Amino acid sequence: MFDKILIANRGEIACRVIKSAHSMGIKTVAVYSDVDRNALHVQMADEAVRIGPAPSAQSYLLKDKILQACLDTGAQAVHPGYGFLSENSDFCELLAKAGIAFIGPLTPAIRAMGDKITSKKLADKAGVNTIPGFSDVLRDSEHAVEIAKQLGYPVMLKATAGGGGKGMRVARNDAECRDGFERAANEARSSFGDDRMFVEKFIEEPRHIEIQIIADSHGNVVYLNERECSLQRRHQKVIEEAPSPFLDEVTRKQMGEQAVALAKAVEYQSAGTVEFIVDSQSNFYFLEMNTRLQVEHPVTELITGVDLVELMIRVADGEELPITQEQVVINGWAIESRVYAEDPSRNFLPSIGRLVYYRPPQDDDHVRVDTGVFEGGEVSMYYDPMIAKLITWGSNREEATTHMRAALDRFLISGVSNNLRFLSALMIHPRFIEGNMSTNMIGEEYPDGFQATDLVHQHPYVFICVAASMMRAYRDRAAQTSGQLNGHERCVPNDWVVVMNNDYHPISVVPAKGGHEVIYNGDTYAVRSHWELGQQIFSGTINDEQVFVQAKRESQTYSLFHQGSQVDVTIVTPRVAKLLKHMPIKTPLDLTGYLLSPMPGLLVSLAVNEGDVINAGQELAVLEAMKMENTLLAERDGVVAKIHYQPGANLAVDDIIMELE
Repeated sequence: MFDKILIANRGEIACRVIKSAHSMGIKTVAVYSDVDRNALHVQMADEAVRIGPAPSAQSYLLKDKILQACLDTGAQAVHPGYGFLSENSDFCELLAKAGIAFIGPLTPAIRAMGDKITSKKLADKAGVNTIPGFSDVLRDSEHAVEIAKQLGYPVMLKATAGGGGKGMRVARNDAECRDGFERAANEARSSFGDDRMFVEKFIEEPRHIEIQIIADSHGNVVYLNERECSLQRRHQKVIEEAPSPFLDEVTRKQMGEQAVALAKAVEYQSAGTVEFIVDSQSNFYFLEMNTRLQVEHPVTELITGVDLVELMIRVADGEELPITQEQVVINGWAIESRVYAEDPSRNFLPSIGRLVYYRPPQDDDHVRVDTGVFEGGEVSMYYDPMIAKLITWGSNREEATTHMRAALDRFLISGVSNNLRFLSALMIHPRFIEGNMSTNMIGEEYPDGFQATDLVHQHPYVFICVAASMMRAYRDRAAQTSGQLNGHERCVPNDWVVVMNNDYHPISVVPAKGGHEVIYNGDTYAVRSHWELGQQIFSGTINDEQVFVQAKRESQTYSLFHQGSQVDVTIVTPRVAKLLKHMPIKTPLDLTGYLLSPMPGLLVSLAVNEGDVINAGQELAVLEAMKMENTLLAERDGVVAKIHYQPGANLAVDDIIMELE
């Protein structure tokens, strides 16, 4: 067995590999860029080596630098994680020539499966179902339009070396095809150094279901069942689960056997994933094979009891698989939520900054958190915006979902925008509960992004009871600490008014053992909790039902978050409530005369000049963030009055790119 391995990656996946390596008694070496000098994976590893400046092209993608780090530290093997060099065949060859093992498949398999055109041809030959399409490289955007017309719209434009949602565009007409080709090719060139494109028929209402395989160098291949990955936005997975609520045993077996057949056809070894698109009639088609560890591998680990990272290391060292297909089981259900630094209210655009608070729920038998960040650390503009993966397990899907809802309510993040509330909303969405999902669901249900304040909570009494209990605790403390005189003690009244969503609700709050009794709308609610003043998560029960509510207090107003909903609750005396009704309401500023940067990023191009007449929906600029290109469109007709920034400028959130008249 290896004595020391180097992890050629960063963030949560580097930390994940380090954990398994340490549990096996293997020493680890981390690599880091300047911006990651104090990162969690650097702190966890036994050794760490600087490999360059922040941009990945000058650090994590430098094969020679990583090889030199191996030679300098005596690392005998490299685990690439996912992304970066994980599917780079040249890197594998470089390591092999130096006598360093690659903890992944052999070079021929990476090359064959890393090119989507080649992999599709091999899948056809191996008897795997494939999507109709043009299996050669497109010359240019006009060639893409020509082939798309032959296939019939809609089509999917894909980079041959793409992955992680980059280098992909759906086109439904000629204009979208031309624009999508250019955007996807640019993203692929930036992310993978390869802008070759191909096109295939787009399957309507598809589900994204993938098969996890593991293979050794002795010819043994096992499939570890499936993962449902249909909840996506912009082709980036958001929620994954195992098993799939859609598959039956027959389809599962057919997909698994085809995945194994493809793996054997390319003499695959190590962990890999064969991704399929599945239609509403359970017809499935090969999408691609990822020759690496997937982001969502924890859900497979939780239902099978297999440590995939450990198996990858053992296979790379020449060991045989310790399990057979007959020994693979499905034990319970697992769900993974990807926690991103992004702003759902701005259509999920990335966010950067310092993690002022980072308090994930604690790991236990039902909750697992894979992360690469810590409180006080930075979320950088240079890398993927994922903060953590939150995984829950239950004996069935309903139980796993219940644990996920509670875990999301207990997950505290501030300092950067994040998608915790959105993830919570997905967990209670009827389509998710029913398992009625497709890769289009998020786009259909949240076409303009997600606003937690717009989600109507099923049980508004939860907010009222929690805010009332917190308020009474603060008031009681104030009454006891503000200079009391015997015989003149302050008395906190029981009767108050809750103002929520501009509605006024009379309540009574009476102290009781372990909490309070809240009388609202004629009903009495027993609120019991060990919550203490200043804590940002209210943990307790309401009529014996467990609740976790995130709470932030500012004077008499409590900002509360529970199961995707967010409300501001103000509690005042009946007298103040009468006066509040006469207070003027502030009118929000009209910002339609400005094009603002919706996120931090690089201004790639401008499509207009000062003095140009523009129409609503017209392209104004392109902004790049996290290696994704985002087109900024005009919200109304007008004239470009002034341009404040030129291409090449680094922008912050809400920087004014141009003024419109």
